[in-house]
Amino acid sequence: MADTNKTAVLTFDDKELTLPMYSPTAGPDVIDIGKLYAQGGVFTFDPGYTSTASCESTITFIDGEKGELLHRGYPIDQLAEKSHFLEVCYLLLYGDLPTPAQLEDFEFRVTNHTMLHEQMTYFFRGFRRDAHPMAIMVGVVGAMSAFYHDSTDITDPWQREVASIRLIAKMPTIAAWAYKYHIGQPFVYPRNDLDYAANFLRMCFAVPAEEYEVNPILSRAMDRIFTLHADHEQNASTSTVRLASSSGANPFACIAAGIACLWGPAHGGANQACLEMLREIGTPDQIPEYIERAKDKDDPFRLMGFGHRVYKNFDPRAKVMKQSADEVLELLGIEDNPTLQTAKELERIALEDDYFVDKKLYPNVDFYSGIILDAMGFPTSMFTPIFALARTVGWISQWKEQLSDPAHKIGRPRQLYCGATRRDYVEVENR
Repeated sequence: MADTNKTAVLTFDDKELTLPMYSPTAGPDVIDIGKLYAQGGVFTFDPGYTSTASCESTITFIDGEKGELLHRGYPIDQLAEKSHFLEVCYLLLYGDLPTPAQLEDFEFRVTNHTMLHEQMTYFFRGFRRDAHPMAIMVGVVGAMSAFYHDSTDITDPWQREVASIRLIAKMPTIAAWAYKYHIGQPFVYPRNDLDYAANFLRMCFAVPAEEYEVNPILSRAMDRIFTLHADHEQNASTSTVRLASSSGANPFACIAAGIACLWGPAHGGANQACLEMLREIGTPDQIPEYIERAKDKDDPFRLMGFGHRVYKNFDPRAKVMKQSADEVLELLGIEDNPTLQTAKELERIALEDDYFVDKKLYPNVDFYSGIILDAMGFPTSMFTPIFALARTVGWISQWKEQLSDPAHKIGRPRQLYCGATRRDYVEVENR
């Protein structure tokens, strides 16, 4: 538990309550209102929980004012540049960067769990051919508890570990197969001689008629996308996983709940919306018109890919994503792509425009990630499944942390009730 060295005094009516305050290792102090109702008979009102800490965590910290994202204390830009996704997975899951032996063992365990139970192929075929890949992922991940009974007991630390490895290992296969099913191509099985990102790309784009050679630049860009989306503190989908977990639900159900929440356009669908906006703008010469529309409160047009619920500075992930976008588009020979040119010019104009500077509307990670995925050949329907694939390790890390927290209890938010007070039932003929 964080240090308690101060108290806050709350006065209302004829009551005065002394509430403990905690000082975290980073971030603002927190007032503990856990006994507010028991001692004062009142609740707090905080729509969206924007001023409420729902848990104590040691995994990820965001400083929105500085534009800083830390995983277990390590800056995301350093991890994206020097590390790779499975090493970041180990860091999130276990708290420290692995030794060479630990990393080799972890990579071996993940690589050798990428296959899906063969009967799950029939489960995929139960969906309509035009089913959205996210719909398939929600169903398939939730159904994993029907295929892997030996890792659903959340009271058993070993079963929790097995479930964690299984989810991280099998999520690329599930996402790739959802894509293959969606476009009517045969499933491609994983290969143990490929790394995590390369395996995913091959399962998405290989066909039986010819072999698919994974380009290392594309594989590295894919790995960076995974790394940059691995965890992001207590966002909507992570909070959903924690809330589902608080009831004692099995790990596969909890992660399926997180995927369902991520599917919302205000959360996981932002990169798709940003790419569609750039295509709507079309060319750089059209940008001034759309900039003015974005400033007009009466115009429904909104500038996607700028600003963030938490960051009030440049999204640290966006800088790395921009570099990857340049590398990928240069490799594919489409660096003069009009969408990329529009994005670069839009970024330049917005960063110099007083309206956006004053409102601290800086480019976020979604601004460039959609361009990269589109250049790789992914349709927009796969953007959010890839996000879910990457975020799985964050969800699992948060899930494991919550289960090991002695203070954890079932989530039960309160409400500000504004409906009718008690009234008696009236027989239908008398209404």
